[in-house]
Amino acid sequence: MGQALYRKYRTKTFAETVGQEHVTTTLQNAIAQGKISHAYLFTGPRGTGKTSIARILAHEINGLSYNDETHLDIIEIDAASNRRIDEIRDLRDRVNTAPSVAKYKVYIIDEVHMLTKEAFNALLKTLEEPPAHVVFMLATTESHKLPETIISRTQRYTLRLVPAEQVIAHLRFIAQSEKIAIDDDALALIAEHGEGTFRDSISLLDQASSTSDHVTLADIERVLGLAPLQQITELNNAVRAHNSSDIVTVLNTLYSSGYEPAAIAMQLSAILRQEVLNGSEAAHQLLALLQELLDVAGARNPRQLLELVLLRASLGNAPATVVAPIASVVPTPVAAVVSTPPAPSKSAMAPSRPTSKAAAPEKPKQPEPTPVAPEQPEPTPATTEQSEPTETPMAAIQPQGDVDITELWQQTLDEIKRQYNTLYGIARMAKPELHGNSVTLTFKFAFHQKRINETKNRKIFADVLERLYGAPLEIVCVVADKTESADVPKPDVATISNIFGGAELLES
Repeated sequence: MGQALYRKYRTKTFAETVGQEHVTTTLQNAIAQGKISHAYLFTGPRGTGKTSIARILAHEINGLSYNDETHLDIIEIDAASNRRIDEIRDLRDRVNTAPSVAKYKVYIIDEVHMLTKEAFNALLKTLEEPPAHVVFMLATTESHKLPETIISRTQRYTLRLVPAEQVIAHLRFIAQSEKIAIDDDALALIAEHGEGTFRDSISLLDQASSTSDHVTLADIERVLGLAPLQQITELNNAVRAHNSSDIVTVLNTLYSSGYEPAAIAMQLSAILRQEVLNGSEAAHQLLALLQELLDVAGARNPRQLLELVLLRASLGNAPATVVAPIASVVPTPVAAVVSTPPAPSKSAMAPSRPTSKAAAPEKPKQPEPTPVAPEQPEPTPATTEQSEPTETPMAAIQPQGDVDITELWQQTLDEIKRQYNTLYGIARMAKPELHGNSVTLTFKFAFHQKRINETKNRKIFADVLERLYGAPLEIVCVVADKTESADVPKPDVATISNIFGGAELLES
């Protein structure tokens, strides 16, 4: 049976260790100066060489050559399977025995964080007063689980992930030594998948070497279960182009080829992340999509969730051309409201104003209505509608007060309903008021107010209002005072039916 490459190329000297020079140099200097500690702690991610460095150190302090054969005075213990207090008590009894051949008896305890609380207490007694001939070397991927009393009695060395360039160079050296023909982009993907660890990267190289005489990027993608980059790019382009049909088509093609939704989401996330780092103008939208893609792997139905997330991202980020017809239709009803009435008098204005308490404080601030008449450019409604539609909403809404904001808000709701039915169901509960360049939406319940007040939702309404009004309007969401709650009418059956598709109102 052949030997696995990660074992064959396991480092056996400090000089062979790659990417951990900050640790190996310090240890070599300490050995040269004769400064040997009674306990060492090696921490860091998996596959970075913690146990290998501990073995090298154990042989170096004893002046032994390191090979794959076990030594009588170098004892390795797996804390995951020897975690109870009985095993540690047995170790404590054995440490008093002098080494057989070597100068030091070395105990290497791997995954030491797996020990029980009682076992840690037993080990602590030994670390406090160890025999002069005993050296402990602890290794763990989760140092935060170790008691501080244990850590404080060791010399700690933290290993780090190896840069991709060093991993690629080491993999190329192994490939050349083993006469494995492999492309550079395939090596880069192996290093990327290894995430800075040699053990995983070398194991993948070993597996890929059996796929073909010349290993390519496609071979590595198949081994990892990754979809071809071209198809992931097509999926990303379909989302950008707001093409729901292409999104579903590409997903179905990927599924039929055997690719899992979690892997697809991971690959797409990598592309989106790079776009954010490159300074994409749609960075905030990409970040929202990235956050949703994180949930795919743990979803109960990952296929449906991935499709839903991508379709929602496509519809939610529709380009201006998709909603252009809305702007072309809007000026007609708004302009008609402006053009039909003559310059109103005080007596004519009074009946049209609502009697709500919220509108009452605004009356002293309203200018005399008589200046409105000179602002009408043409007496004929048709001429007003066709002349300058961009200025029509501004001329229409300001003089008409609450009557026009009601009309404007209804038009806004109609457009929102076409794409965001859930938001429409909540927003239609709001009572709108126009104050200068801001629209105040008053809700009866805080839940509705918080939902519409979310940044992304508030922007949706602001964009629609700006198109209808002809100028930017700030959205302010508030909750009605309890004293005014009695003035809010109860929703009728038709209202509830529009939201939920059918309802019966029961009086309490």
